[in-house]
Amino acid sequence: QVQLVESGGGLVQAGASLRLSCTVSGRTFSAFAMGWFRQVPGKEREFVAAISYSGDSTLYVDSVKGRFTISRDNAKNTVYLQMNSLKPDDTAVFYCAAGGYGRSRALYNYWGRGTQVTVSS
Repeated sequence: QVQLVESGGGLVQAGASLRLSCTVSGRTFSAFAMGWFRQVPGKEREFVAAISYSGDSTLYVDSVKGRFTISRDNAKNTVYLQMNSLKPDDTAVFYCAAGGYGRSRALYNYWGRGTQVTVSS
């Protein structure tokens, strides 16, 4: 059974940084592309970033380009999302996902339970 566990969320002020982590168990980590999505109440879960199986290719939503960086450590079965220059609009529950590489939620077969990120102004 594949499990994804996120960590690293919290409450920060605008301009601060956070690093989210997601550890995968139950299957070979390098078999998955990995993604981060976020959701606020009443809105669709939106794509944030993705990284390919080997880590040599990444995708970002325009609103986080230049501020967020996705990376992975296949030896640790972990994907990271480094978030810098955080804005109140980044406030959301962030979800880690494993599956195919791309922006669509439909590509991802496995999901974590989410970690809350709150950015105060």
